[in-house]
Amino acid sequence: MDTFDNLTKYKIFLSVAENKSISKAAVQLYISQPAVSITIKKLEENLNTTLFIRKSKGVELTEKGRLLYESAKKALNMLSDAEKSLRFPFNTGYLRIASSNVLCKHFLMPYLKKFSSLYPNTNLAITCTSSVKAYSMLGECSIDLALAVKPENLGISIYHSLGAIEYIFVCTPIYREKLNCKNDEIFEYANIMLLDKDNISRKHINSYYAKNNIIPLHILEVNEMDMLIEFAKMSIGISCVVKQFIENELKSGTLIEITLSNPIPPREIGFLYNDIHPFNENILEFVNMCCLYL
Repeated sequence: MDTFDNLTKYKIFLSVAENKSISKAAVQLYISQPAVSITIKKLEENLNTTLFIRKSKGVELTEKGRLLYESAKKALNMLSDAEKSLRFPFNTGYLRIASSNVLCKHFLMPYLKKFSSLYPNTNLAITCTSSVKAYSMLGECSIDLALAVKPENLGISIYHSLGAIEYIFVCTPIYREKLNCKNDEIFEYANIMLLDKDNISRKHINSYYAKNNIIPLHILEVNEMDMLIEFAKMSIGISCVVKQFIENELKSGTLIEITLSNPIPPREIGFLYNDIHPFNENILEFVNMCCLYL
């Protein structure tokens, strides 16, 4: 099978895999459903394997299908990148970055402004998503750079640290006075406000609770760090937030830190990218600029 001649087949395969449906893929690609079905069947015959499990409400990738999906996704993204570098002048360039909403706002945004002023002809694309999704996008080569918490296993990624972020519990002076308890007793008496359970930061806090045998009795969950900060300012309870995000509130006394006997361990954040070819030189331009202005 000539891979070059089958690029269209792989594009159809990727669409079916991502939509988990032949009919939805047909709509997305503006082709008929039978054409999609025939293409998948021919691809399976050429590869002598089953790529999808057919179900009543769609399809799911087999183990071999998932292997092909990961490779095809990465290969087509790399091909797209190469086409862009040939189609546009090199000094124009592009850089695709993924980051969580909160890291984008509090860490990435100043660097983006600086980079845009230094390299006005570079096209920037920013995706705000979870750290887990950013890792996945980096593996698929659908982004060039990820700003995220340092993963336990870097794999083939190269990592540049931006330092550690600290998690602390904060509230208003009024709310703290109303509690009338010791700092380590806040989990028994206070409304503890945390990010939702699917958030990586929340999982870090849950791990801290488990190691210190802490069982908060009153928990309020939200999905944004900014909401935790605002709710704390409203004296609704005690929020677990990143210290670097509330430096102004701490300086003004709007919020105060609850000092615990066992502080929450800090976490390291930084940039991750893959050393693949053709290599996007704008990655190093951006990372080096960030390190320079740290």
